Amino acid sequence: MPTTETRRKATVVALLRTTVLSLLAAVAAVGVAAGPAVAADGDVAWTVRTASNSYGADRSSYSYNVNPGGVVEDAMVVANRGPAALKLSVYAADGFTTGAGQLDLLTRDKKSVAIGAWAHAGSDSVVIQPGKTAQVPFRISVPDNATPGDYVGGILTTLTQANQAEGINVDRRLGIRIKLRVGGELAPNLAIEDFHVRYDGTLNPFGKGDATVSYRIHNTGNAALSGQQDVSVSGPFGMLRVRADEIAAPPELLPGESWDVTVPVHGVTPAVRLASTATLTPLLTDASGSTTSLKPVQATAHGWALPWMLTLALVVLIAVLVGAVLYRRRSRSQRRTREDARVRDAVAQALRGQGAQTA
Repeated sequence: MPTTETRRKATVVALLRTTVLSLLAAVAAVGVAAGPAVAADGDVAWTVRTASNSYGADRSSYSYNVNPGGVVEDAMVVANRGPAALKLSVYAADGFTTGAGQLDLLTRDKKSVAIGAWAHAGSDSVVIQPGKTAQVPFRISVPDNATPGDYVGGILTTLTQANQAEGINVDRRLGIRIKLRVGGELAPNLAIEDFHVRYDGTLNPFGKGDATVSYRIHNTGNAALSGQQDVSVSGPFGMLRVRADEIAAPPELLPGESWDVTVPVHGVTPAVRLASTATLTPLLTDASGSTTSLKPVQATAHGWALPWMLTLALVVLIAVLVGAVLYRRRSRSQRRTREDARVRDAVAQALRGQGAQTA
């Protein structure tokens, strides 16, 4: 009978395996992986590709421009590379950007509200014989009240396999991305939010330190956007300006999505009060793949940059000077007091001498 420790290890292995398979599915879903998804034991393999039709041949993904109320009909080709017949489930899902900057698709148990709800395959499942291919048609019906802008999702094939040893079901997914632009007024816009700058000094009282600039890029428009970034840090009145090294572009953010950015800036002079400026140029990609630069967005944040070691040295120097002045004044006062006492004693002694002579 398995012990508690054995069951615990089996659970950890199962979780790790599920995570790896999910990552594989996420990569395949955005059409990055060209090869087939292969099971751990190598007995199942299949590939997916776009069908060749009036929309084009050898497409890496699906891309459409549709007006509200419009309909798109297309197909996906699935090939069985394994030695046995393969039954796959087929469904559509909304897309989202992961924390690693990759596109992923919602799992079947999560509710889709856009492409995942508008797209429907001709059948919920498909059976493919070894070495054969099958064409899976699907239809996208855009609602009449659909908001103009960009939507991203995908059409997926899934295989659920039971792991008898670990007592779990493992879903493996392979699909193709769908990018849909609903006609109407396009309002692309990126905003810079939660902007901060922090200074980290140096032990050298006359040296320079580093600044860390952080902010959030928020897609507040209705188009999928990436962007070019430029960050600088300066002292009062724009003096002693230092620019950050080249900054990697954020992933293409879907409408409503956000991306956190942290930028190090080296060689910053501690000018007491710093001003950091971030300039973000949105990049809009059309259906043909060409990119257009939009009007830059700019934001500024302030932070303190006190030269602590230099300040401490100045404080010590001022304390020494003040101490020296106070000591000198005190010594002078003490000498004056002693001199006054000596004069009083001398006068008193002289008066006593005169009194004695008179007597």
